[in-house]
Parts: sequence; structure tokens; C-alpha cells
Amino acid sequence: MGLADLDYGATGGDMRKPQLGSGVCGWGRAGVETCGMKEKGRVITVLLVEDHTMVRRALKRTLEDAPDLRVVGEASDGAEAVKVARRLRPDVVVMDFALPGMMGGAVTQRILEILPETAVLILSMHAERSYVRAALDAGARGYLLKSATELELGEAVRQVSSGRHVLDSRIVLPEPPLDDITRPLTAREMEVLRLIAHGKSNKEIAVELGIRANTVGVHRNNIMGALAIRNCAKLTLYAIGRGFVEISQE
Repeated sequence: MGLADLDYGATGGDMRKPQLGSGVCGWGRAGVETCGMKEKGRVITVLLVEDHTMVRRALKRTLEDAPDLRVVGEASDGAEAVKVARRLRPDVVVMDFALPGMMGGAVTQRILEILPETAVLILSMHAERSYVRAALDAGARGYLLKSATELELGEAVRQVSSGRHVLDSRIVLPEPPLDDITRPLTAREMEVLRLIAHGKSNKEIAVELGIRANTVGVHRNNIMGALAIRNCAKLTLYAIGRGFVEISQE
């Protein structure tokens, strides 16, 4: 059974200060795990998908308080979200999971089929393992609980837009059973895994380790084979869950 088949639970988050723009992983006050830095001068376009009008308006005000975020469209259900995303081609879709007519997992898949470069950030009140697993399996780049702060929401949008993965730390990441691991990782594979979890591209990893980018690609494939994990998002979550990523607690 691969990591995709494991259960995701939830627990209370800690109260640590967000490490914003630090370029390293850190925990937000509601427990948001983030990595990387925002790109200066870039305005990130956002599509909001939320069926409750009052909540959608509040989210829009929150996001547009940030000068680098702009809400370019809104939708109240899954079918409308797909149509609006196709027309507006936003950088990020911030979406509730429990939507009328079509659940967030199916909507995520439809949007990514049309716009593979768009990042989907699920913002939900549900921390149930089935919701989180369905969102990640569908290709969502982040899953945030609605109890997250305004600061954390904006930062999460920036992170997923820049290719990072974001997970609310109140979502407990399970460890796969030992039978799932076909072999131990080598020291070099561990280095590559840690850098992948920090959101580094193959080229960035190659520069940092002094190896070729295609060699990094080989290591990435070997790591996925050894851990029976099929995509980078779950590889990142595995690394965080196993404690392979150093977390700043300042």
C-alpha cells in the first residue's frame, strides 16, 4: 500500500510564529507548514471558489488587503469554477472542498486538466482524512483549514503559486508501513529528498549538490520507487511527516 492509500487524521496545532519570506520551512500560528520565498513585484491572480456568499466576500477582502494578491474571479460551485478558471486562467484557485454538485477533488482534477500550471489551494473546515487524501490525490498543492489566520492564508497562496506545497500542521501525516519501503534511501537520495521537500527544482538541487540536473531526476525517480510514492506532493508530505525537513521554531 503506497502513501496515497494511507489515512490522514487531524490534531490540535501549535501556536508558533509564522516564518514569512525566510526561504526555509516554518510553522504558522495555526500550524501552516510553508517553504520558500515570495517573488518580489509579482501580482498573483486568484480565483475564489466558495458557496457561502458572506464567506467568499470575507476571503476576497482578506486576500486583496495584500498588494501582491488580486482576486480576478469568483465561483459558488464546482461547475462554475471550471468555467471561470478556463476563462480567466488564474495563478491560484482557492477553493472549498465541500461544494454543491461537484466535490473539490473532482473540481481540482478538471481544472488541472485544463490548466496544469495553475495551483489549487483547498481551504476547508474539514480535516477528515478522506477529504485531505482526496484533495492531494487530485493534485491540490495545498490544504489549509479555515481557522488559519489571514496572514497564513496570504502566505499559503504565495507558496503554492511559487511551486511549493503547503499543509496545515493540524493534519497529521502518517508514516507508511515498513513493508511499503522497498529499500533504505542512500545518503545522496536523502539529500535530494530534503531539497525536494523544500520546494527546490531539479536545476536548483543540481546547483546546490554540484551534480547534473538529469542526475537529480534519476535520484527523484529512484526515491519514488523506493518509497512507493507516485508524485512530488506526496513525496514532500512524506519527508515532512518523517521529520526529514528541519523546521524553524523562531
